Amino acid sequence: KAYGRLSVMAQYYCQIIPVLEVPPTAFTPAPKVESAVVRLVPHAVMPYPVKELRVLSRITTEAFNQRRKTSRNSLGNSFTVEVLTELGIDPAMRAENISVEQYCKLANYISDNAPPKES
Repeated sequence: KAYGRLSVMAQYYCQIIPVLEVPPTAFTPAPKVESAVVRLVPHAVMPYPVKELRVLSRITTEAFNQRRKTSRNSLGNSFTVEVLTELGIDPAMRAENISVEQYCKLANYISDNAPPKES
């Protein structure tokens, strides 16, 4: 649960640096989760640039909307098992086990293989 679509998109744009752990007792009423303060430092150079940000956004939404499903099932409308394997993604992995770099590879694959837009 700690790694989701927001985590992927934040890591795409920034380096995430933990600053401070915040215990549940710091809030009223106390939540049943641990909290943290983090520092977001924008990347000077994107480590995994994508060609179309909207594609990355769509893929992460598809993957995390059904986080208990395997990537074969949650991303099955966009990728075959062969393509996932070719891109270094085990089709049996769940959304939270796919790295930011792998999500960027998926987005670039779609951008590179999309049919040309009609005018």
